[in-house]
Amino acid sequence: MKIVLQRSKQASVAVDGEVAGSIESGLVLLVGITHDDTDKDAAWLAEKVINLRIFEDESGKMNESLLDRGGSILSVSQFTLYGDCKKGRRPNFMAAAGGEQANLLYEQFNNMIQEKGVHVETGVFGAMMDVSLVNDGPVTLILDSKA
Repeated sequence: MKIVLQRSKQASVAVDGEVAGSIESGLVLLVGITHDDTDKDAAWLAEKVINLRIFEDESGKMNESLLDRGGSILSVSQFTLYGDCKKGRRPNFMAAAGGEQANLLYEQFNNMIQEKGVHVETGVFGAMMDVSLVNDGPVTLILDSKA
């Protein structure tokens, strides 16, 4: 699994002009899933995301986690994270997991986060979505469960 994590002051995702999910302060996650990802990958990333110390403390140092801050997560499925652009001009998405497999693991990942007491909003799996956010910092990190 791959995640592009962005610290956000506010964010939302809309489908066909209707807001599907929105948060105030917290994290926006673009979540990609490949064929050999398992619940172990999801569990490792869920723990990593909520415990990363990427929010400033009173001294201005990145020393607090999402759990410390009580923020929310906007999780958006993103198969294009597994796009291979090495050859030609059109990305190859063969490394992305198929819809049913990816959706099951994506939902499991989000549930694992919610079980830790973090509020999670999502987009609509497989839909064309408009994602809006105010990136805080900006702070953007890439997490990979295989790395």
